[in-house]
Amino acid sequence: MTLLNAPKYDEQKENRRRNIMAGSGILLVVMVVLTVGGYLLGHGWLFTNLPVEHRMNVFLTAVQAGDYPKAYGIFNNDPNWQQHPDTYKDYPLQRFTEDFTTESQWGGPVKTFHVDFSRRNATGTAVEATINGKANLTMNIQRSDGTLSFFPYVLTRGL
Repeated sequence: MTLLNAPKYDEQKENRRRNIMAGSGILLVVMVVLTVGGYLLGHGWLFTNLPVEHRMNVFLTAVQAGDYPKAYGIFNNDPNWQQHPDTYKDYPLQRFTEDFTTESQWGGPVKTFHVDFSRRNATGTAVEATINGKANLTMNIQRSDGTLSFFPYVLTRGL
């Protein structure tokens, strides 16, 4: 093919090609920002831990409202726990209520809370929240059965 018989310039095709290349570049930049931003802010790569943090928020909202039976159901991932309380005799509702009122690290019932950040681990996702503006509560949400448990380690945000 020579210059004399070159194909005719197709402006639509070139515009489409340019727009696809620009869109791909923008999409790549957005994905990198979301990936790194989610990790650095403590919400998981691409903010994948937000559903787990929402569940912790619902749990702490029930505790703050004093609805301990509902919170206990969320803790055990069993909203119908009252139909079979013998299943949870190792950690009954009375002990659960004491843990979130008189026996708590923050010295009383939950008045305010803020879910701070989360980290994935081998068994689930550990979520850290600040209770009453001073004490931290770290709970692990099990990936296998959706139950909550107390997490004994301190979490750190970012790298």
